Amino acid sequence: MSHRFVLAQDGVLAEQLSEEAGFFYSAGRLLEKGRSEWQEYEVWETPVFGRLFRLDGCFMTSERDEFFYHENLIHVPGIAHAGLRTALIVGGGDGGSAEELLKYQSIERIVIAELDEKVVDISRRYLEAVHHGSLDDPRVEIRIGDGMKYVSTDGPAAGDRYDLIVLDLTDPVGPAEALYSEAFFRACRALLAEGGALSLHIGPPVFQPARVRELVQRLRRVFRLVSPYFLYIPLYGSLWGLATASDALDPCALSADEVERRLAERRIARLQHYNGAVHCAQFALPNHLRALLA
Repeated sequence: MSHRFVLAQDGVLAEQLSEEAGFFYSAGRLLEKGRSEWQEYEVWETPVFGRLFRLDGCFMTSERDEFFYHENLIHVPGIAHAGLRTALIVGGGDGGSAEELLKYQSIERIVIAELDEKVVDISRRYLEAVHHGSLDDPRVEIRIGDGMKYVSTDGPAAGDRYDLIVLDLTDPVGPAEALYSEAFFRACRALLAEGGALSLHIGPPVFQPARVRELVQRLRRVFRLVSPYFLYIPLYGSLWGLATASDALDPCALSADEVERRLAERRIARLQHYNGAVHCAQFALPNHLRALLA
């Protein structure tokens, strides 16, 4: 979002969620900052979140709360799928999404299409607690370059099919804006294997309702089944929206017991947030969100 910027002054990191609202955390110690070809980056050691990573002044991920985002981005569609074998992550250079995908013993290939090589470098050096070595797993291929070009009809992914495509991106402004377009969603749909799904974050419905509504509408114009769900993400300071989109996969159809059965059967462990009850609860929308997304 164009107005999501961070101030660092008097030992405080503050970020705006809208023109009228924002939040702040104690800054702690700056470990590294600079500018890549694409964006400004910073790594902080903070008292609340441990190591914390920002791009263009926006909070991206942290050691202590990354599981809120990554577990739900991956496992909500992942556990609903019959058996993930291949996945494409657009963005995701911190390795958090790849780490969750590698918990599936069925997974054979993960491609990370990351625009900015510096994000991967920073993650390798500072964010082991986020990626847990996933960036160097032999099943993971890192392709540095434009995600739009990667999924285009004549791009490197042409001919590939993925069980899950994960848009693990910054907000839909600047370099990432085109990756939230209807055209990009259609390009992703063309790369999905039978029964496959797209997974992405759609923003804060309280502070950015128009954006959340528009993204869901775009997804609905492309996919038969669109399933928005919501959870509080501490680092982002708000209730946050995610969504899965597919022509066949419906994570809402799973009961809590079925989710627990699949987690046990697939031996998916080391989860700090996601479970059967959470899976179902996140789809239970309060009336104001039902109205927003109607």
